[in-house]
Amino acid sequence: MKKINYEFRERLNNELGGFSYNYCYQCGACVGDCPAHRFLPEFNPRNIILKALYGFEEELIGDGSMIWNCTNCYNCYERCPQDVNPIEVIVALKNMARKDEKAPSGVDYVIDKVKDKGVTVVETELIKRRRKELNLPEFKMDCMEDLEKIFENNK
Repeated sequence: MKKINYEFRERLNNELGGFSYNYCYQCGACVGDCPAHRFLPEFNPRNIILKALYGFEEELIGDGSMIWNCTNCYNCYERCPQDVNPIEVIVALKNMARKDEKAPSGVDYVIDKVKDKGVTVVETELIKRRRKELNLPEFKMDCMEDLEKIFENNK
């Protein structure tokens, strides 16, 4: 039988800047419109919150964790009647996994791309042409200074 890992819970509270997930009464509203759950029934924001309440560290940030299947759509944020904001808990868990060097290798690749170019995809000629066809402005990356500050402050 597993015991509640209060140390992990406290660490999550510190990462979140609070303990709002303690107010979850497991209603399941976060699951109802979750695209990740729709296509991967094993992914369940309600269960992630429950595991966070118990402090199941290995299941939440260990190898093969479900948190990486979250699409960050914020539907759970909109639906939660208790303002638990499951997405914020999931993002905090992802940050903790990254700090513990337990994140999938693709995460570092994406972070490096954002640090280097500010985007994760290359703007191809097709993208440029399509933007023009749709009367969208030319894509300009003018936030690199801001990104550098963000990355510097989060070391």
